[in-house]
Amino acid sequence: MNKREEQHMADVKTGAQHIESLKDGRQVFLDGTLVQDVTTHPAFRGAVASAANFYDLQAKPENIDWMTFDCGGGRRASRAWEMPRGYDQLVSRRKALSAWAASSCGFIGRSPDHVASSLIGQVMSLDVFRKHGPARADALRNYVAEATRNDWFLTYVIINPQADKSKSWGEQAEADLSARIVDEDAEGITIRGGKMLGTSAIMANEVLVASLQPLRPGEEDLAFSCCLPMNAKGLKVLSRKSYEAHAVSGWDNPLSSRFDENDAVIWFEDVKVPWDRVFVHRDTDMCRAMFHDTWAHTMQNYQAQIRLVEKLRFLTGLARRVCETIGTVNMPPVRDALGKLAAQTAMVEAMLHGMEASGSQQGEFFVPNKHMMYSAQVITQNLYPEIANTIRELSGGGLIMLPSSAADYANPEMARIIRTTQQSPAAGSDEKVKFMKLAWDAVGSEFASRHLQYEMFYAGANFVTRAHSFRTYDWARAGGMVDEFMASYDRPEMPPVQWRAA
Repeated sequence: MNKREEQHMADVKTGAQHIESLKDGRQVFLDGTLVQDVTTHPAFRGAVASAANFYDLQAKPENIDWMTFDCGGGRRASRAWEMPRGYDQLVSRRKALSAWAASSCGFIGRSPDHVASSLIGQVMSLDVFRKHGPARADALRNYVAEATRNDWFLTYVIINPQADKSKSWGEQAEADLSARIVDEDAEGITIRGGKMLGTSAIMANEVLVASLQPLRPGEEDLAFSCCLPMNAKGLKVLSRKSYEAHAVSGWDNPLSSRFDENDAVIWFEDVKVPWDRVFVHRDTDMCRAMFHDTWAHTMQNYQAQIRLVEKLRFLTGLARRVCETIGTVNMPPVRDALGKLAAQTAMVEAMLHGMEASGSQQGEFFVPNKHMMYSAQVITQNLYPEIANTIRELSGGGLIMLPSSAADYANPEMARIIRTTQQSPAAGSDEKVKFMKLAWDAVGSEFASRHLQYEMFYAGANFVTRAHSFRTYDWARAGGMVDEFMASYDRPEMPPVQWRAA
């Protein structure tokens, strides 16, 4: 390693540093028990190692220049924190984010670049916050600068716990259902209540707390935005069932043993938030504006499409490998299905490039095309389950009739039977079993079922994303074409009809 490489290594966050940062006394609960160390617990250690891999990947000497940027003070940070000032910079940033996504085959949806993208989108529109108040705008700008220097991994909780959906959040019977401001003083605000979904919270450094769902006048106690360290006093993480904990082995469950990013309810038990970490304060409309009047919603969901392209690429490769493994790849109906699958995946990638090519300069920053991003979301929410189902159809019963676990091979008689019955024209029997277990983990396991639900709803229900598409489409241009063409012709002049009485 030369001197320049050594200098770069010292400037960039590494996986070991990230793992060490998670040993901070955070309160994570699983199966009724406080987890002492998420970095070593069998329910989380694989996902934590995968998160650390993001930082190790960008810290490799050959990757530093294109995966990180100089953020000042002799530090380099992930390009996730870079605010693109031109088309070329937007594309360079996307290439770095694509490399992160590919390293988890797209299965870590709340990777560090997601919330970072949301926060830089807010800073890129800082005037929106200045209208809310200069102190809150300064707090946001300074916080994002600090997060960038430290290359923090952030998650967010921006949805309230489900309860009675026929009522507004302020009308719910349980006052502490949703996180709200219960006190404030010269030092800051105090919040109490719950928030969802806390995806990747167990391996994040900090959490952004906000309200993406619409709030009404009178719900000002719920109307705030802030950032907190995951070990803040009174902050509790209630993990859902860990699919990693139930993975038999890395061979039996290669995806869920590594990439179960986890989801959680985050509970705030009178958590004090200092004013320099409060970005929205008692303003119901500002909770909407921080996402939709800034570039936050565009940038965070643009990142989601970057990740999804890599995930669909992986699934498309998986689909063809299934057909090669079971000897159906040359059958015309199978090639037809694979051709359609390849076209669908390429379409999503083309839309990603289209967002960039038709992006625009907004002040000093270059941003992707907002409507094309929403269009991609509308399409992919329905496309993902279709692709997963296509792989199931192409696989047939081969996904089901697999050895119970790698332990079966320890019994010589069972191993002989397995190798006799697991035949493939393209691979040895052991390789076939290994691959088919991967395919099952991708589309059939409980881990896969969670991903199906995630891809269908992480951006909201279908009617929500379609509403975004309706709101951002250039209807004036489309309608103008209709008007212009109609103006080019008229009803012909006809002689008057001579009517005669019957």
